[in-house]
Amino acid sequence: MTAHTDPTTAEFPASQCVIVLTTLPVDADAGAFGEALVTERLAACVSIGAEMTSVFAWKGAVERARERQLLVKTVREKVPLVKARLATLHPYDVPELLVLTVADGGEAYLAWVRESTAG
Repeated sequence: MTAHTDPTTAEFPASQCVIVLTTLPVDADAGAFGEALVTERLAACVSIGAEMTSVFAWKGAVERARERQLLVKTVREKVPLVKARLATLHPYDVPELLVLTVADGGEAYLAWVRESTAG
């Protein structure tokens, strides 16, 4: 019996997909933000979470803010462009920007992320 290797996943390992985390103030237009990233092919999908309260240290004080968590599904090679676009779109001086590597996932989903961000 021979091992079967899918050429799609062999050429494009799951680790090339990433999730970029950011937050937006609850009164920001998260839909327009996500749409810009998807339209520009910087993300395959931007998921917008429900309103939450963030507690954080800022300029020597403990602050609270009503925010929404955004999960930006993209590929590693687009991260510099996502960072640059985030800097122009984001209302915060220091926006959350965390890049998480995907360890594994559905082959069809990973292929869709790659195809959706190509070009």
